[in-house]
Amino acid sequence: MPSLLLKRPLAVIDLETTGTNVAADRIIEIAIIKVFPDKTTQSKVKRINPGMPIPAGSTAIHGIRDEDVKEAPTFKQAANELKVFLENCDLAGYNSNRFDIPLLVEEFLRADMEFDVSKRKFVDVQRIFHLMEKRTLAAAYKFYCDKQLENAHSAEADALATYEILEAQLGRYDHLQQDIEGLAEFTKEEDYVDFARRIVMQGGQEVFNFGKYKGRPVREVLKAEPQYYDWMMKADFPLNTKQKLSEIYYNMMLKKL
Repeated sequence: MPSLLLKRPLAVIDLETTGTNVAADRIIEIAIIKVFPDKTTQSKVKRINPGMPIPAGSTAIHGIRDEDVKEAPTFKQAANELKVFLENCDLAGYNSNRFDIPLLVEEFLRADMEFDVSKRKFVDVQRIFHLMEKRTLAAAYKFYCDKQLENAHSAEADALATYEILEAQLGRYDHLQQDIEGLAEFTKEEDYVDFARRIVMQGGQEVFNFGKYKGRPVREVLKAEPQYYDWMMKADFPLNTKQKLSEIYYNMMLKKL
């Protein structure tokens, strides 16, 4: 059976959170299954105090309550440990390109710690599943592995199931490449600048992907209406979006000097 070809470790991540808003919600549990090129694994599971009440609706999904994390470290306190564990790893998960990785990056930004993802490859197992079969995580686990997903919404159980699904997908689809570069390319969606996809690349330039300026080049808008930059920086956008917008803005300013 075909198996995953790794040039460096792959970190399969799953998060349990206070909600689904990348800009506003927080991690309360993170599980990382680190798979090495020789297929040995290491795992890290960590509860996080989010510094905010956990909504009842979220607790109903993952079972984690405020009292369960009141003695846990904050993300800022745990950030260096997590960064070291993720060093030199490509990243994978289930819906990870749109949620887990963006929220993880957002938490590192809040903690004032650099977590460079520019040289990492991302593999979204949900994306493979949806392109091939279009189902849910529990259904994917049953479909690919013929197993029932026990302890669903336990971060570690979900991360382990995701890794098993990825290996099973390689066995099912002959045309899937087994290396991370090929899988990352296959699961990639539009060419985005920020994880929230408020800015995307079109025709070699950054373009707004929302609101009244959707489809307009970012530099063109900021040149004509510099106050739009100020509005975005004060509004409730993810820190990663503001970081990328600032990079574009200050590069424009440098060219004027």
